Amino acid sequence: MTKKIALAAAVAAALTSGAASAELTANAGIFSNYIWRGVTQTNDQAAGQGGIDWGFGPGLYLGTWVSNVDFSGLGDGYEMDVYGGWAGEAGSFGYDLGFITYQYPVDPSNSNFTELYATGSIAGFTAGIWYTVDKASGLSDPRGDDDVYLFGAYDFTAMDIDYSLYIGNYSFDADSTADYTHYGASIGKNGFSFAVDKNDIEGGSADNVRFTVGYTVDFELM
Repeated sequence: MTKKIALAAAVAAALTSGAASAELTANAGIFSNYIWRGVTQTNDQAAGQGGIDWGFGPGLYLGTWVSNVDFSGLGDGYEMDVYGGWAGEAGSFGYDLGFITYQYPVDPSNSNFTELYATGSIAGFTAGIWYTVDKASGLSDPRGDDDVYLFGAYDFTAMDIDYSLYIGNYSFDADSTADYTHYGASIGKNGFSFAVDKNDIEGGSADNVRFTVGYTVDFELM
């Protein structure tokens, strides 16, 4: 969820930027867990996260985002994402086309990979697809080239509280037995958030219901 929030901030900045202006924003947050596509990235430990987004031109944006990660329980350093794209609106339909590369500079397994994505939204509903175009040769988990992630969400506000219901499916080209679906819900107000997530991964505690609380602040840098 946190990465989704960071990307949404980048898109918002891009949509409000004119051809002769630019907007530079930043975000920082702390969370009780880092859940990405329904799976903990910090071994169910806390995460500190932050990013910088630059919206420029008619709908163009670039950004970077960082979080600590811990896949083994021994401390795996941090994740750094770099992304960019083009977002806009056609009437009441919003769209976003871009790329995102996930880098793990101190991870000895060399888990870096890159995706292309496309999302569309209307009347509070959002749907998107992410497609893996490049992976590191040392990647030891099921991820690889030609993996596909599908995501859908419904977001709405009631009584000044933001609500989100979401579901995603991750399909792995190299090992279809690792495919899984996840779903969850979140609420947020004034930077505070609470989320509950569940997936259908079999084995161990991977499919436990997970609750996450967090606080995020946004800054205008330019």
